[in-house]
Amino acid sequence: MSFDVGGRLKEIRASAGLSQRELAARSGVTHSLISLIEQNRNSPSVASLRKILDGIPMSMVNFFDEERVPRGKVFFDSGDLLDLTSRLHQVSGGSGEGRMSFRQVGDAKAHNLQILHESYEPGADTGVTMLKHDSHEGGVVLSGELEITVGDQIKILGVGDAYLFDSRTPHRFRNIGATRCEVVSACTPPYL
Repeated sequence: MSFDVGGRLKEIRASAGLSQRELAARSGVTHSLISLIEQNRNSPSVASLRKILDGIPMSMVNFFDEERVPRGKVFFDSGDLLDLTSRLHQVSGGSGEGRMSFRQVGDAKAHNLQILHESYEPGADTGVTMLKHDSHEGGVVLSGELEITVGDQIKILGVGDAYLFDSRTPHRFRNIGATRCEVVSACTPPYL
């Protein structure tokens, strides 16, 4: 079943009483980007959607699947992880090259800690517009390689390498390798 990213954004924006222009101004994105997403003519990057949702404000979990957030659960099977990103790719379709997947463990909001299993296909990139949010985050590369930019520092991390930084510093994640990269990360307070 296909998820209507544009329809959902339009519904949430309207219920918040915001015009496209008001949401664009609050989010720091262009009015045309909001319009294209709502028409399902643009599949937003994770960074773009996160910026837009900050203008409402709303988490990606609530945007995609608020009712599936497991409350009070301690242990999670692989199928229990909340997929925060694959629905973004349903608009554009394609081969999977450049895609990324973020799967969240449990109710991040209740624990004030977001734990993610991240997967970056070759060419995946969080976007030229650097991410920046009021959190701290860290992670460990499980497979492949990942180029991480934090401020003016750039490093390619391989299996077993890790990162930890203040997320208020602009940052970006890119898989510039030829194979999939997998990472387990944590962020507090939750960002997505």
